Amino acid sequence: MIARRKTVTADTVEDYYKPYGEYGDGSYEAGDLIEVYDLKQRLRCLIRAVDVQTIRFGDIPEAVWRGEGFASAREFQDVHVRCLPQYRLHDDFEFVTLHFELVDVIER
Repeated sequence: MIARRKTVTADTVEDYYKPYGEYGDGSYEAGDLIEVYDLKQRLRCLIRAVDVQTIRFGDIPEAVWRGEGFASAREFQDVHVRCLPQYRLHDDFEFVTLHFELVDVIER
């Protein structure tokens, strides 16, 4: 079930611009329509990119941590440190944030 609460996703600059899959060029821009698949490769929903921003890890905007579903910037940082142990996350480390809106839920 699509919870409809998340409106932002964040990734490292390196990973955001890295190509993926057969058709993914590795960088969405505002206005792009994006297909979202689950871990079993089933299409779950369509989202539209609204804005793309580069942010610093030491200065997480409220719209980002709330849009990711966190209660604070500190929680965002703590979770990302745990989930990205391959990176040395510090205040000047940059992330790319993709702000999006839900366009359609694909019911199965």
